[in-house]
Amino acid sequence: MVNFADVVAADGEQRERLIAELVGEMTLREKLNEMAGNSSDLKLAVMALAYGKWTFDSGGCRRLGIPPLRFTDGPRGVCMGHSTCFPVAMARGATWDPALVMRVGDAIGVEARAQGANFYGGVCINVPRHPGWGRCQETFGEDPYLLGVMGVASMAGAQRHLMACAKHFACNSIEESRFYVDVRVDERTLREVYLPHFKRCVDAGVASVMSAYNKVNGAYCGQNLHLLRGILKSDWGFDGLVMSDFVRGVRDGVEGVMSGLDMEMPRRWRFGGRLKRAVRHGIVPMDTIDDAAARIIRQKARFAAVGEPGRYGKEKVACREHTDLACEVARRSMVLLKNEEGALPLDRDSIKHVAVFGRLADRPNIGDRGSSRVSPPFVVTPLQGIRDRARAAVQVLYDSGKDLHRARQLAVWAHASIVVAGLDYHQEGEYISKHWAGGDREHLGLSAGEVELIKAVADESERCVVVLEGGSAITVADWVDEVEAVLLAWYPGMEGGHAIAEAIFGDVNPGGRLPVTFPASESQLPPFDKKAKSVDYGYYHGYRLFDKEGMTPSFPFGYGLSYTTFAYSDLRLSDTEVAPGGGVEVTFDVTNTGGVAGDEVAQLYVGCRGSVVDRPLKELKGFQRVSLEPGETKRVSLTVDTSELAYYDAGSSSRIVEACDYEVMVGGSSAEWDLRLKAPFRITPA
Repeated sequence: MVNFADVVAADGEQRERLIAELVGEMTLREKLNEMAGNSSDLKLAVMALAYGKWTFDSGGCRRLGIPPLRFTDGPRGVCMGHSTCFPVAMARGATWDPALVMRVGDAIGVEARAQGANFYGGVCINVPRHPGWGRCQETFGEDPYLLGVMGVASMAGAQRHLMACAKHFACNSIEESRFYVDVRVDERTLREVYLPHFKRCVDAGVASVMSAYNKVNGAYCGQNLHLLRGILKSDWGFDGLVMSDFVRGVRDGVEGVMSGLDMEMPRRWRFGGRLKRAVRHGIVPMDTIDDAAARIIRQKARFAAVGEPGRYGKEKVACREHTDLACEVARRSMVLLKNEEGALPLDRDSIKHVAVFGRLADRPNIGDRGSSRVSPPFVVTPLQGIRDRARAAVQVLYDSGKDLHRARQLAVWAHASIVVAGLDYHQEGEYISKHWAGGDREHLGLSAGEVELIKAVADESERCVVVLEGGSAITVADWVDEVEAVLLAWYPGMEGGHAIAEAIFGDVNPGGRLPVTFPASESQLPPFDKKAKSVDYGYYHGYRLFDKEGMTPSFPFGYGLSYTTFAYSDLRLSDTEVAPGGGVEVTFDVTNTGGVAGDEVAQLYVGCRGSVVDRPLKELKGFQRVSLEPGETKRVSLTVDTSELAYYDAGSSSRIVEACDYEVMVGGSSAEWDLRLKAPFRITPA
């Protein structure tokens, strides 16, 4: 008799043969047990109030030595115990630093293993088609290329220690109607906009993919034959397991299994008696059940020996190394949106009185309180961070801003005023019910009270700085012209207050760049109805839509200022003509032309000229974050693979690398005025 240990000890073709033998020895009950969570009603009731108190377990067979899966969540840290709370994924996207994101994934993997988990579901890579989506904060940005690169980095870091799951497959970007909305999308848009980042994770070896709640073209994602069995398993060759989203992720167990769903979580509802009877009556072939069980066992075997056992002690949870990493990420995610006449950084030698305003200044504000909630042992607020960094040389006073007359008086007294404003879990986050905080945003601006406070303080202050907190784009047109500086902090994690203060006082030079477009007006965005029963997802959103319509945002995708300046020069292409299947190496110089050290995010976009199909003016195809000392120049090298330039032809069900002219554009953001270097090349016929 084959035992699970035999499977683990083997590899390659031998392992696959042993998996088949092991599944052949399993009873139908044992196979179905692998295919569903086993959380009790009591456990689920407790978890509804204290999500992450335990792992969500599934499967396991003592007779054959098969271990259970122990699942935990957490896009910004492990949702168990008092784990490290990192800045939200959108903030990590703003770092444009895959290596740093991988380190975060590694730390999360360690803390998950230390608390008994072997399966992690925090790699959220949905496209935020509209910034009003309540869970934008859980994903890495609006662009499929950026999403894919960052998603792979996060997944790869975590999978040093345990299985990871990429979610939610697919087209999940409306929160309040997520259980019923039907997303209508044509095949080309689906393949080019909403799926490439998932394929990148599949190609990189992600263990699992989680289906979404919503429908796509009339079929629920958990039983969508085209998505799961057609694209994911057949076209892409995914050999991992497909699990449902929790509770309402499966509507029909028989249809789900037939369509390619392998596991129902967090317990058996639709994968129960009816499914068992369907198998016994031949409605569901045993081969289909065997394939699902084999996929689960394959990943269990693959990750059975993965990890570094010496790193999984309880002392690793929220250890100093990880909280320091959280602070580093927060520092590198800060985006300086405005800085008139050197308003920032504040000079401790000349700024002696600082006034801090706003309800969020003295409040822990680390993001959503749904399934991404983390409960760290402490949170450094912006006010605490500013006081710690100001030191004895600077007097810091705080006012909530409720009394505008008092706020004005304090602003007159201060040499610099800092207003902390933005969003919290009341305004955006996972939607559970109308009685639960969170959900989608109907309006993208600040509250009327915060706008009134900013204007009042700006009227009286000689230097007004606004620190914004939130998980996505915030419209600023009604107040931004009245302040001297704006620093975007996102939901900056447990050490965020320190990072904010370091940026304000110049101990850190902000180097983050926007992973989403900040519109000047909501009218510039695609329609968004958070209660929609059906919605059409078009080909354009984000910076691609702004380019197509010739619209000017408040702040473009990829944008961010610095306390120094940068210049680009000497653009060179390895080839001006390349065949399909080849690549073009793009090299250029980036120079720090200012007086302090800083980071620039060099971005490479490619546009297709003369295409036979409608295409974006440009698409992100490469980037690199570069650290430079004053006067220093570094050579940057990025490679564009021609396969990245293909479009999907629905008629032939294939990706086509078009033989025509292309243009490389390099600069500091997606804005036309910020693309400093350009050069043409051509893809020749095959």
